[in-house]
Amino acid sequence: MALRFEVLGRFNRARAARMTLPHFVCQTPLFMPVGTQGTIKGLTTNQLEEIGCQIILGNTYHLELRPSSELIDELGGLHKFMNWPGALLTDSGGFQMPHGYGLIIFISRIILMVSLLHLADITEEGVTFQSPVDGKPMLLTPEESIQIQNRIGADIIMALDDVVKTTITGPRVEEAMYRTLRWIDRCIAAHSRPKEQNLFGIVQGGLDPVLRDICVRGLVDRNLPGYAIGGLSGGEDKNSFWRVVAQCTAALPEDKPRYVMGVGYPLDIVVCSALGADMYDCVYPTRSARFGTALVPEGVLKLKHNAMANDTRPIDPTCMCMVCKNYTRAYIHCLVTKDAMGSQLLSYHNLYYMMKLSRDLHSSIIQERFPKFVCEFLQKMVHGLNWFHILN
Repeated sequence: MALRFEVLGRFNRARAARMTLPHFVCQTPLFMPVGTQGTIKGLTTNQLEEIGCQIILGNTYHLELRPSSELIDELGGLHKFMNWPGALLTDSGGFQMPHGYGLIIFISRIILMVSLLHLADITEEGVTFQSPVDGKPMLLTPEESIQIQNRIGADIIMALDDVVKTTITGPRVEEAMYRTLRWIDRCIAAHSRPKEQNLFGIVQGGLDPVLRDICVRGLVDRNLPGYAIGGLSGGEDKNSFWRVVAQCTAALPEDKPRYVMGVGYPLDIVVCSALGADMYDCVYPTRSARFGTALVPEGVLKLKHNAMANDTRPIDPTCMCMVCKNYTRAYIHCLVTKDAMGSQLLSYHNLYYMMKLSRDLHSSIIQERFPKFVCEFLQKMVHGLNWFHILN
């Protein structure tokens, strides 16, 4: 096991910890930006270091397609390839595709885009799908997924799992959960670098508390370095989402990290941290930036709005990031409507916001002021929502 997890402080179920990985020592709770092909769009690794990024998430599927895990391995692994001194986690990002063009099958959150006429075939062996490169059938097995991730060399690698959307009910949910448990054993057997890379299992089971409990107990029996809570953020209501997170975190080991996959809304991160989760990832901060939206304590600020055209204030007067120190809302408004630099500046600001939120969560728990922090966070958010409704 190449991971050490030390809880440094608690408030009820919330915890602040030090997580030591092969390439970096992290503080939790933490947010991981998504770098699909070894890059966060528009930002350099130096800038990511500057804002305090600890772990970058890479997309196994896309890295295998281009430039290939073999080439990455030959060039010294993904850390060296992308010049990143921090930690890496390999998993997929992104769930969207245009309606009517195809079907998205979620397997280990690797996005498999297939024609409606050539659906993916999920069997006990793995998933067969149509290659987006040449159209030929491709089989992805648990063994191959782990072998690819072993070559890429991330600090944390994710097991291949069978995922169904939380809005689906019936026998398919149970089938996927039990298959996930069977596949974790194949992933463990295929993992050739357990002293250098940490294999996390993923808890499935939809919104069914019985199935979630069976999956948690099954994964805990395997004594993995860490555990993820998967299959959420797929259209379920917030109460159901938080209920599943609360159930899983309560049953997972105290001395192992808990990762809620695909979560990036600041409110969700605060609530999930209060419920005992430690790690999060999402494209939300950078995708929002590309659409001209900034994250602020009150919620969001839409820089494309005409009201921004002559606003000489920074995005957030309380923010200490490079963007807020040097540029006005009016300047960024001009850019986001015409120039790629606008999305780059907003990506920098939004990720700075997420890293600061992570640091604030950690320090508030350590300093025994977590309830005060949560109250202040919520007060600002509610105030911002009130103004949003007034302005719109």
